[in-house]
Amino acid sequence: MVTCVLSSGAPPPGPSRAASSQAKSLSQLGNQRKWHISSTLTPSCPGPGVPCVATREGRLVQVCSGAARLGAGPGQRPAASNLPSPGAWRPELRALSLQVTVYEMENFQGKRCELSAECPDLTDGLLEKVGSIQVESGPWLAFDRRAFRGEQFILEKGDYPRWDAWSSSQHSDSLMSLRPLHVDGPDHKLHLFENAAFGGRKMEIIDDDVPSLWAHGFQDRVASARALSGTWVGYEFPGYRGRQFVLERGEYRHWNEWGSSQPQMQAVRRIRDQKWHKRGSFLSS
Repeated sequence: MVTCVLSSGAPPPGPSRAASSQAKSLSQLGNQRKWHISSTLTPSCPGPGVPCVATREGRLVQVCSGAARLGAGPGQRPAASNLPSPGAWRPELRALSLQVTVYEMENFQGKRCELSAECPDLTDGLLEKVGSIQVESGPWLAFDRRAFRGEQFILEKGDYPRWDAWSSSQHSDSLMSLRPLHVDGPDHKLHLFENAAFGGRKMEIIDDDVPSLWAHGFQDRVASARALSGTWVGYEFPGYRGRQFVLERGEYRHWNEWGSSQPQMQAVRRIRDQKWHKRGSFLSS
């Protein structure tokens, strides 16, 4: 059931959140990074800030360079409340078994790469391109550019035999980086606001998917949001079409903070996994 409450005005912001939480979480990430690249490579990932390497037939080959990073997307600012910063790594992810297999060719053919942690550049010694994906457990968030930038793609449990299976906008067939997404519980609650900084009309959505905001009396302009519980994905157009914008639990005072270039969002749905939901993955109708 969708509960939509339309009102005006914005509640006052909450207290500031400590800026050191993400730095602490990055230090925890080093011991978790794990790679497997086909049967001919032996992985070795020393941790954040150190290039990840593997051996192929006794020779060292670079797999993934650069510091480990799990944080807010381009333009994101720290949330001004007791909610976590959007995109922040959470220690609970360490307890989950995450696995995705990325193939160089369509229909799960060619060279493959199995990952259980974030990768800021899949083409850095791993694959020349990404042609298909199998998600064993997740969900994951992929990007069409390196270092978790550019257009976003949600990857929930299931098979993606070619690029148009994970892209709802059909703008780009590129996929160059990905990271795990945290689903923090079975409940979902989201507030959407007409204006930036939580101003103007408000729409509240509880434990349901909304393929069209217009159908519930809300316009297509969404300029700020509060994801109070659960993890959500917004879409540019009705029917879950167009560019995708992930809303992890936290506050988004401006549309740039979820990676959009304009305040347009016309559909939203919950992101679910099999830890909390039996079905787990999203199936379009």
